[in-house]
Amino acid sequence: MGFIMAGLDAEAYDRSYTDGQLIKRIIRYFKPKLPLMIAIIVLVVLNSCLDTAFPLLISNSIDTLVSTRAMEAALGLVIFILFSGALSWTCNMFRQRFTARSVGDVVLQLRTDAFSAVMSRDMSFFDEFSSGKIVSRVTSDTENFATVVTLTLNLLSQVLLYILIVIVLFFRSPQLALLTLSIMPLIIGVALGFRTLARKFTRNAQRSLARVNANVQEIVSGITIAKNFRQEQNMYDEFKQINAQSYYVHLRSGFLYNGIFPVLVFIANIGTTLIVYFGGRSVVSGTISAGDWFLFIQSLGLLWQPLTSIASFWSQFQLGLAASERVFALLDAEPRVYQVDQQPVQQIKGKITFQNVFFSYDDRQTVLKDFSLTIKAGETVAFVGHTGAGKSSIGKLISRFYEFQGGQILIDNRDIRSFDLHDYHQRLGIVPQSPFLFSGTVADNIRYARPDATDEEVREVAERIGNGDWIEALPEGLGTMVGETGRSLSMGQRQLVALARVLLQEPGIIIMDEATASVDPLTEAQIQEGLDVILEHRTAIVIAHRLSTIKHADRIIVLDGGRIAEEGTHEELMERGGHYSELYNTYFRHQSPDYKPGEGFVPTRI
Repeated sequence: MGFIMAGLDAEAYDRSYTDGQLIKRIIRYFKPKLPLMIAIIVLVVLNSCLDTAFPLLISNSIDTLVSTRAMEAALGLVIFILFSGALSWTCNMFRQRFTARSVGDVVLQLRTDAFSAVMSRDMSFFDEFSSGKIVSRVTSDTENFATVVTLTLNLLSQVLLYILIVIVLFFRSPQLALLTLSIMPLIIGVALGFRTLARKFTRNAQRSLARVNANVQEIVSGITIAKNFRQEQNMYDEFKQINAQSYYVHLRSGFLYNGIFPVLVFIANIGTTLIVYFGGRSVVSGTISAGDWFLFIQSLGLLWQPLTSIASFWSQFQLGLAASERVFALLDAEPRVYQVDQQPVQQIKGKITFQNVFFSYDDRQTVLKDFSLTIKAGETVAFVGHTGAGKSSIGKLISRFYEFQGGQILIDNRDIRSFDLHDYHQRLGIVPQSPFLFSGTVADNIRYARPDATDEEVREVAERIGNGDWIEALPEGLGTMVGETGRSLSMGQRQLVALARVLLQEPGIIIMDEATASVDPLTEAQIQEGLDVILEHRTAIVIAHRLSTIKHADRIIVLDGGRIAEEGTHEELMERGGHYSELYNTYFRHQSPDYKPGEGFVPTRI
């Protein structure tokens, strides 16, 4: 049991909805389709009436043949039966077509809303939750949502047919009708008892499938690292375990769903046996006609079908409701970043002020406590410190990717929480250490910052980075295809494309997680030239890993445990011989061209 249920816990943003809440929410999506839904309902009613007339016509045909033996009358009834059957088929065809159209349109809208919700989530959401599971909600769960709607419309037709058949049976023989309905409470009781288990099993099945999707996506994304360290077997073993878990979860669901239908059919067969026996005796005694007896037997299938369908198709019904629950939970996920206003951001000069900021990723770990700092407009500030000192967190807070819990952050003396984030992010340039490129050409990726940029503007920006020498190294220049995630290019080339993309954006503030951390010296020189162009007259926040970046900074901030330990220029901090000097001797000194191993090294407390 532990193996089967491991890893299938709900996400932190998941929530439970009652069936009533889910159905009301689903109905809202169908309101724009009201005319089409009315047509479907009319066809459902018409189709149910025709299906009810079918056994009645056969019953009348039998009674006519028994009483009059008139073939002409029987032939007329046969023609009428054929006509009603053809009309019923036609109504059902149009009902199915209209249902498919309306459900398809609703799924399209729901998937669009789900994708929009994903796009509006904060960066902290993607840091916390698996992207594969998020993808599963947008794709698989929205598709499964269609099941509950289609099934509901089908059951509506069957329930209406059930009501009409019951009315007809009571008119023909109240005694046999009551006998027929005596089995109904037992069928309903079994179906309702199955309901709770079905929701639980279905939810676990969907979570297990989402876990499989997440694992496959992670493996494909990290296949290079896996092959580099020869971990294919370990990754295969991990997938095999997760896939086996999904198999067993779905197997248990299958046992449950496949077991309920035979039970219900057995109960329905008991009712059929009673009708055949007591109905036959009534025909012999002359209480009812042979046609009425046949009507009861013929109607039993139509009578039990809606009840058994509710349970036999409950797996699909619960699958749809559980899928709806997961999609609506994604739509209703509470944002972590709250804006108090949506003021437009016309221009950013770049002054950044932290006033007694308190920030924590969770309740257990405080990253910044009572943090205060002012960065002048146009200033390049490098942050250095040990892992966990808070360097990257400062960049994320300025980017407004995370919510701080106390204090205030001002941009040009304006509260960062008052900005329209769309406007703000357009004036904010971010250069990650490992740049991400989309499938397409190099020019497409540069233009991503400004889709309306002309080819001339793209080329001009690209040539300003490293004097454009890197473009000549590309097989087809700016028209070179970068491949998935940019893997056709070297890391240095990807970084140069990312710098050109930011330069085209013309941001007021640039946040850079060391663009030269993973490149060769020649590419580093090209990137540094590009940085000189980009950082000119702009405020820059640099998470420093390389000596070249530190020395180019106007000011160096040394962080220790979320606090400012020291600040100043490289020369000033080295003269003090404090915390920065220790960091420099440990991490940066060997990058200097004048470095000689073993000379002038100062032991550190790290």
